[in-house]
Amino acid sequence: MTTAPGLTTAPQGELRLGARTFAPDELVVMAVVNRTPDSFFDRGATFAEQAALEAVDRAVDEGAAVVDIGGVKAGYGAVVDAEEEARRVVGFVERVRERHPEVVISVDTWRSDVGDAVCRAGADLLNDAWGGHDPALLEVAARHGAGYVCTHTGGLAPRTDPHRPAYDDVVAEVVAALDELAGRALAVGVRPDGIVIDPAHDFGKATRHSLEVTRRLDELVAGGWPVLVALSRKDFVGESLDLPPDERLEGTLAATAVSAMLGARLFRAHDVRATRRVLDMVACIRGTRQPAVVRRGMA
Repeated sequence: MTTAPGLTTAPQGELRLGARTFAPDELVVMAVVNRTPDSFFDRGATFAEQAALEAVDRAVDEGAAVVDIGGVKAGYGAVVDAEEEARRVVGFVERVRERHPEVVISVDTWRSDVGDAVCRAGADLLNDAWGGHDPALLEVAARHGAGYVCTHTGGLAPRTDPHRPAYDDVVAEVVAALDELAGRALAVGVRPDGIVIDPAHDFGKATRHSLEVTRRLDELVAGGWPVLVALSRKDFVGESLDLPPDERLEGTLAATAVSAMLGARLFRAHDVRATRRVLDMVACIRGTRQPAVVRRGMA
């Protein structure tokens, strides 16, 4: 098996997003809040603004440091143009910023005009889930001093699924693509301490590819960029266990624990409390977090 080349431009250190600075050994939960009526898992549970605000409150209470707001379903569905996407997310970002000044606000968008609007409304991070499809989004992040998530999609257009994707070495391909995109981000002025890479499980990948990326995640981590994994309830978990989305929590948490042990730093999750507890346990095992209490054998 070929070892993937390193991401040689990575800064090796702290991650700075908005007002927050995250240490290299800190495991960060990014909560999913979808302002969409057709999300694959919650099926529109947070489409209404009040429900979405309550979901943000709950996520912060349960331990999320980052809230990722999306206005367009990732997969196939009704057309959502830029105007409608902005209507769903821009004002909502303003309200979340007022309500939670300390939380890092991420917006899941591939459109530069939407990215510009949400940054002006208070967003700290642009989660470009479609891997630089709109190159101007990088310039938006640079102009506003926002963080930027580089993702690997295998060249897919937004909201499309892969058809028989093939790689000689999927991890080498992911590393090379993310290296190139991170380099583009640096070249236009995105802050080095605001760049995150995401191998994008399921995007441009069949289940075996996503499993391979997971077991070899340390090869991405070795390059030094903070690695984000978006594992929550995804199809590679469902196909591995032959389970529908509402029964994929245990599989998601298993993949979360493995990814954390291999060095991932950010975890996009629907189930914040459970994810936070898994990450705290992993940190205790790694020795980067002390047990909350120590009583056994001490009396």
